[in-house]
This record gives sequence, structure tokens and C-alpha cells, in this order.
Amino acid sequence: MKKTLSWWLILALLVIVAFVGLFIPTGLGEQDFSNIDTGDTAWMLTATGLVLLMTPGLAFFYGGMAQPRNIISTMLQSFIAMGIVSVLWVVVGFSIAFGESIGPDGFGLFGNPFTYFMFKGVGGGTHPDFAPTFPFAIFAMFQLKFAIITPALITGSFAGRVRFRAYMLFMVLFIVFIYAPLAHWTWHPNGFLRNWGVLDFAGGTVVHMSAGFAALAGAIFLGRRKDASKEFKPANIPYILLGAGMLWFGWFGFNAGSALAADAVAATALVNTNTASAAAMLTWIFFDAAQGRKPSAVGASIGLVVGLVAITPAAGFVNIGSSVFIGVIAAIVSNYSITLRSKSRLDDTLDVFPAHGMGGIVGMLATAVFANEVGLIHGEITTFLYHLLALVIVGIFTFGGSMLMYKITDMIVPMRISPHGEKIGLDMSQHNESYNIAYSNENS
Repeated sequence: MKKTLSWWLILALLVIVAFVGLFIPTGLGEQDFSNIDTGDTAWMLTATGLVLLMTPGLAFFYGGMAQPRNIISTMLQSFIAMGIVSVLWVVVGFSIAFGESIGPDGFGLFGNPFTYFMFKGVGGGTHPDFAPTFPFAIFAMFQLKFAIITPALITGSFAGRVRFRAYMLFMVLFIVFIYAPLAHWTWHPNGFLRNWGVLDFAGGTVVHMSAGFAALAGAIFLGRRKDASKEFKPANIPYILLGAGMLWFGWFGFNAGSALAADAVAATALVNTNTASAAAMLTWIFFDAAQGRKPSAVGASIGLVVGLVAITPAAGFVNIGSSVFIGVIAAIVSNYSITLRSKSRLDDTLDVFPAHGMGGIVGMLATAVFANEVGLIHGEITTFLYHLLALVIVGIFTFGGSMLMYKITDMIVPMRISPHGEKIGLDMSQHNESYNIAYSNENS
């Protein structure tokens, strides 16, 4: 009865939001259509679709790595983000991230939740700061796709032991209190990290570092799985390869789209993205082989994703030689981090922090080293020092803030699944579904 009531309350909240939206005036006012460039508009529409594809790609990537009894739940945790974050973004998320800045001039902390409440003022005209040559609505939707994949990335750290309702609540809290303010700091003209000169071309800090530190906090908060000491093989390696391929494909929108124009910067970001990913994939395979392990499809998939993560903050700021270096170093660091994690008591199920957290950190620091004109290799130390400071601030904020969000969520809805639910798997205990072939094989 209590579970049913909670679902009725959630449904009622969604209905209320739907009715409120009917009475919010669009408030578009005088829109400027004179500067719209059809080429930029077409590219940003395409890039937005590419970035959304990354979340189903992540679902396959994570689902293939999970235990057979948790494949559906693991994949659904990514898919449900497309629904929850999409609605939340329209209601208040976009406004907190990109609305009128609250905070001292040059030291903005978060956006006014009412600036673009229910997408008020977000229309087909341009915006001088965010969308100078294409509709502002496209920019809002492009940024939505970044927000969607971030909590989905976190789920790999607690795969197999989180209650579905609790995860959905945590996702809402994370977007409102962690992701959106961090996006404001980094990408809003008044954000303090941006004004310090911290460079994050496409989300190395906002997406991957935040997801990595939140994943680390989640693995600690939820504790180890009951069978964490047992070695298990990925449930479906072809799913992993499919997911990695979809991520690689979608990442061109993620990085090249962040140029916000169909121009030379977008082309540079695309080339760097592909090159770093390829270099990281090869490095991962060679590094495994050098340590006596056989080259594997799983290793190649993880390696290419790590390369994509690491080049993300630097994609439009570095040359192609630097992208190769970033991919190689990130692969070695993440590979070694996974080895260290496996020897510890930390149960980060799908190694989110070693891959995305460490990959994001390597990419962030490498950006400060190799960025054109302002990088350390050009004799400029200021950018590098601010990046070090930002690393500390973002790490403390996202880890500590996420830990607080986990605790608040747990007070409302217990996050850890029951021992019985964990044993039979989240597919059955949370969704009454099963991945029939794999589940039958596991229990035969």
C-alpha cells in the first residue's frame, strides 16, 4: 500500500506540472530571426540528435557489462533519464544552468529558476550569448542531452543494488543541486569558473568529472554487493561493442556540436575526438597485452570510451598531436586505476570513477597543458593553476554534494535494495521482467 501511494504521489506531481505549464505565458516577446544561419541551425539540430543517441548507447554499454539478472534494470536506468531529465530541464533545470545569474558580477553561482521557467522565453529566435546564429530553443535542447547522460553515467557505480524509485529521486536532486549549478559555473558568461579562464569545451568537468565523483560517492554510500567478491563475466559482450560504437558515433555531436557553429572549430573538435578515441583504444589493448592479458573486446570498448572522455574538455582547444597524447595517457591512467580499484574494497560495479572520473581529470589537466595560446606548454601558468583549483573545488562539490543527495534520498526512499531483491536481481525484483536467455543460463 505504501509503495502504491508513493507512485500515486509522483503521478500527481507530474499532472500538476502539466497543468501549471498550461498557464505559463510563453513570454517570447520580440525575437531576433535576422541572424539565423541555416548551416549552423542544421548542424546543431544534427548534433542534438547525435548526443541523445549516446544515452541509449550507454544503456547497451552498461547493460552488456552487468550481470544477466540486472541487464534490463541497468539499461532502464539510462533510458528513464531521458524522460525525467527532459521534463525537469523544461520546468527548471535549464533556467538554473543558463538563467539570469545569481551572485556577484563575474562570480555567478546559479541561474534564476524563473528566468526560463517552463521554457518561458525559449523560442525560435537567436540569443546573443548562447545561440547567436541558430534558434535558442535548439541550444536549450542541445544542453538537455548533456544533462540526460550525466546521471545515467553514475548508475554504473551502483548497478545491481539500487532501488528504482530512489534512483529517480536522486536523479532529480542531482540535476537541480549539482549538475545545473556546475554548468552555470562553467558555461554561463557570469560563471566564476568560466571567468577564471577554466576551459571545458564539451563537458569534461561538467559531465564526466561530476559523474565520476558522484559515482564514487554512490559506491561508498550504498556499500558492496553481497557477491562483490565473486568474479563475474559480462552478460553480453556484443551489447558492449554496440554501445561503445553508438557512444563513439554520438560523441561527434557531443564535442563538435559544442563549437555551436558549423565551422573550423567544429571540424577540429571532430578530428581530435576521433583521433584521441582511436589512440586510447589501441593503447588499452597494447597495455593489457604487455601485462600478459589477452586483447579483448571489452578492453577495446572501455579504452575508446576513456579516450572520448579525456578529449572532451580539450576537443576544440588543442591540435591533433595533443589529442593523440591525451588519448594514450588517459588510457594508461584509467587502466591502472581499474586495476587498483579491483584490489580495494570499493565496489564501483562498472568502474565509473576509474574510467569517467579519472578520464575527466586527465582531460581537464591536459587541456590546461596543451590549450592553444594559453596552455602550459606555451609558457602560460595561470590557466593550469586555475584548472588545479577548479579540480579541487569541483571534486569537493560533486563528491560532497552527491553524498548529501544520497543521504536525503535514503531518508525518503531507502536506496539499497533488499538482500532478497539483490539475489534474484533487479530485473525481477524492481520491474518483474527478465532477460530470458541470459537469466536462464545464469540460473541453469
